[in-house]
Amino acid sequence: MFGWSDLLAAFALYLVLEGVMPFLNPDALRRALISMVGLSNQQLRTLGLLSMLAGLVLLYFVRHSAG
Repeated sequence: MFGWSDLLAAFALYLVLEGVMPFLNPDALRRALISMVGLSNQQLRTLGLLSMLAGLVLLYFVRHSAG
């Protein structure tokens, strides 16, 4: 199934992806973060839920189509 090396690899990839936007376009990231301040808690929770669901669906397809 999954091992510690898979979890660490996923975390490493997460850190790489999180660093792309501030590295490539810090001004756009700053504008996006400022615009998020105006969102309600419910809107932020909805965005978080949609992001988690999209990640789970993508993970499911990657894991089940790779073999």
